[in-house]
Amino acid sequence: MKILLIAINSKYIHSNLAVYSIKAYTEQHCHEEKAELIIKEYTINQQKDDILMDIYKEGADILSFSCYIWNIDFVTELVGELKKVKSGTEIWLGGPEVSFDTINRMEGNKNIDLIMEKEGEETFLELVEGKERKKVKGITYRDSLGKVQRNSPREIMDMSRIPFVYEDMSPFENKIIYYESSRGCPFSCSYCLSSVDKKLRFRETNKVLNEIKKFLEMEISQVKFVDRTFNCNPNHSREILKFIQKNDNRITNFHFEIGADLLREEDFQIIEKMRPGQIQFEIGVQSTNEDTLKEIRRVMNFDQVAACVRRIKEYNNTHLHLDLIAGLPFEGVESFKRSFNMVYDLHPEQLQLGFLKVLKGSFMEENAKEYQLTYKSHPPYEVLSTKWLSYDEVINLKNVENVLEIYYNSGQYRNTIGVLEKEFPTYYDFYSQLGAFYEEQGYSKGLHKRGKQYEILLDFVSATMNKDIEEYRELLTLDYYLRENAKSRPEFSFPPVLSKDEVAKFYEEESSNYRYLENYQGYDKNQMRKMTHLEKFPLLGKTYLFDYRRRNPMNYEARTWEI
Repeated sequence: MKILLIAINSKYIHSNLAVYSIKAYTEQHCHEEKAELIIKEYTINQQKDDILMDIYKEGADILSFSCYIWNIDFVTELVGELKKVKSGTEIWLGGPEVSFDTINRMEGNKNIDLIMEKEGEETFLELVEGKERKKVKGITYRDSLGKVQRNSPREIMDMSRIPFVYEDMSPFENKIIYYESSRGCPFSCSYCLSSVDKKLRFRETNKVLNEIKKFLEMEISQVKFVDRTFNCNPNHSREILKFIQKNDNRITNFHFEIGADLLREEDFQIIEKMRPGQIQFEIGVQSTNEDTLKEIRRVMNFDQVAACVRRIKEYNNTHLHLDLIAGLPFEGVESFKRSFNMVYDLHPEQLQLGFLKVLKGSFMEENAKEYQLTYKSHPPYEVLSTKWLSYDEVINLKNVENVLEIYYNSGQYRNTIGVLEKEFPTYYDFYSQLGAFYEEQGYSKGLHKRGKQYEILLDFVSATMNKDIEEYRELLTLDYYLRENAKSRPEFSFPPVLSKDEVAKFYEEESSNYRYLENYQGYDKNQMRKMTHLEKFPLLGKTYLFDYRRRNPMNYEARTWEI
């Protein structure tokens, strides 16, 4: 029997931990060789016909798909075509998007033969071993008469029984490595599926440390923990952070989603010692409105979160990513504006403005009528309006999200935005006006090259502010050269101030004296010039040397000297 474990990822750099975990668990614990298991990974950006043909050629007996909100429509269409060309092949689905309302899903789609609910490792193993289906917990299936049957749910499993899936790294070349040291969440946020099943459990800490050691030995560039709240068990998380700090390989970055207000003094002492860029934290604030937080059952002390964020920022070594959600109950535009300004004032490396997704099986879905909550009928079930927020206002927030992503979260306009944001009554007002400008000028309808984004921001300053744009032209040029080792001058910039002879003289002297570029010994003046840039900014009154061989690990900016 040949079974394909199929993942349709959102991007090529993503991998699907679930299918690798199921395969590894089944192969380790299966008592007999009952099946040949093959993993096939694709992306939603590939042509469905190409995927259809590739799967068909495998000649598998069972096709098992991993389903999420970003791929369920893609999977559903693909499954329909596969059943036409391989009618005898069984179709199994699993994953969070199909773990709820399984009976209705199967009765509404005759192409699905079986759905695995929630955790899949032990369920999949029993199916492969040929256990009678009516005795397999955690599945919905069609019986011999074609009637849909749903069995009792499966108990949670011991995570430590799952093998380490990264012994062979060849399938993960140039991909993000996902890792989980826990499943479940202790909190009850009404928009999240983790709140429905509060069965929190952890992988043995010593096992986790041994596996982290392997990542470090393999010099993996980034390991992204998918734990819902990494530090909800402080003893577990502290041991992991301490191990990472003490065993740094100067290469690997670790990403964690944490509750900032759960951090304690011992945690800060560990974090402070981290190498710049060694770790990054994602912190879900979602809202600062106390009525909203109470309604969505979210436990959070924003003052404590803010104090923790400010303290970590003082270390200048940890990338911080803070999240807000638009469309929550009791949060209209004015309330969201306050939340935005309060979180933005912390100046994290990234501020993610997301929109409520009304997930099947969540408490938010149950209360949709009470909140007058309208949302898209198809994945990702995103909010359209609420009792407190109109669709017109959602559109405006979408414009804010767009320009926030381009000009703040990219980190490419740090100096310009740092000055520009102070010209407006609030941070939100700045991004709201910039978003409106983007839409009015038609810029939001397509993608633009990086140089064009600089020009658009300069156009915004010129059109909306009674200011001399030349200062902003210099700031944009500074931001540009902090990131770009460009030998052709950007169109939005000012004419070069330094003459060719002045630049040549500087590199002639530097190749002999190494006043600034001490790490360039052995390079001649022409080689040094190719890997650096010298620029004078007349209005700023500064001359900078940009070194692109040495970049800041926190923001990827070139190392700079004021000459």
